[in-house]
Amino acid sequence: MSGTKKTSVESENRMKELKAFEDTKSGVKGLLDSGILTIPKIFIRPQDELVEESNHGKLDIQIPVIDLMGIEIVEIRKEIVSKVRRASKDWGFFRVVNHGIPLTVLNDMLEGIRLFHEQDAVKKQEFYSRDYLKKVRYGSNVDLYWSGAANWRDSLTISLMISDHIEPDELPEILSNSAIEYINQVTILGETLFDILSESLNLKCDHLKATGCAKGRAFVCHYYPPCPDPDLTMGTSKHTDPPFLTILLQDQIGGLQVFRNNQWIDIRPVEGSFIINIGDLLQMVSNDEFKSAEHRVLANRIGPRISVACFFSGIAVPAKIYEPIKELISEANVPLYKEFTVFDYMNNFYSKPIGKSGLDDFRLQN
Repeated sequence: MSGTKKTSVESENRMKELKAFEDTKSGVKGLLDSGILTIPKIFIRPQDELVEESNHGKLDIQIPVIDLMGIEIVEIRKEIVSKVRRASKDWGFFRVVNHGIPLTVLNDMLEGIRLFHEQDAVKKQEFYSRDYLKKVRYGSNVDLYWSGAANWRDSLTISLMISDHIEPDELPEILSNSAIEYINQVTILGETLFDILSESLNLKCDHLKATGCAKGRAFVCHYYPPCPDPDLTMGTSKHTDPPFLTILLQDQIGGLQVFRNNQWIDIRPVEGSFIINIGDLLQMVSNDEFKSAEHRVLANRIGPRISVACFFSGIAVPAKIYEPIKELISEANVPLYKEFTVFDYMNNFYSKPIGKSGLDDFRLQN
């Protein structure tokens, strides 16, 4: 068989395997429940990706920690703003502690996510969808048909991109109460962080909120089952986040890593804390002042690992034009990105593997 025909057959077989996996509507958890002892071929990373691992080192350092205690005190706030500025420029990631959200709210949300994913498959299937505009949807791998290998995780998404409000009866009953409380509390934290980020850019504290950056929230509730072959696959492939800002809550399993100076750095779980990272859209409007960093999640033999990422994607409807912030532009600092809408960027994101950032697609050729 010629190389071209072999490649064509392999591609056709892979597509059949992907379709068979999706048709179960039971996700990765369903595979594990079926009693598999090794991961299916569709989850195995390409050989060149596995080889590339050996080219990257691993550093035992930690991301910056931002303590929000006393943020209402002028001198302490100045120090917080300064630390956030450095972290956003140099890392694109930082940990937040003493944020004011009770530990019970965090734990209840994580438990609700676990209960949703571990309930009877038929109940989960009511929410199964690939329509990323649907308010509540369950599925596995947003880039299933475009990626080189599927990731070992399932996700429940609560999207407030179109409507800014959700009623408890629109959510899966098993987590509705915990989710509503969590959504309300994290939204407030997000607004506080946008104030700090605005000041970090030497803008008025309400600048980013005034342009709608704190709108368009989506809460993506990930479930990473234990994996029989964790060295062959990923929980989440290397990628940058598309929105303005991400607030991540993770349990105590671990596996999240950020890429810095050609090294992968473990972001260790710390109970009660949040991981904050700058998204592509904030890198664009800050004209590369802030950095959207690549990160990933390792697969693990132990689990499940549970996390929930709150994405702040800005105003999608009605369409709003975003661009590099004019106050940051000068003769010495020309605009690096063209105008865009949230849907422009999101449609680009959902049309290819998550590992391919859309930043270069919107970068001006100066």
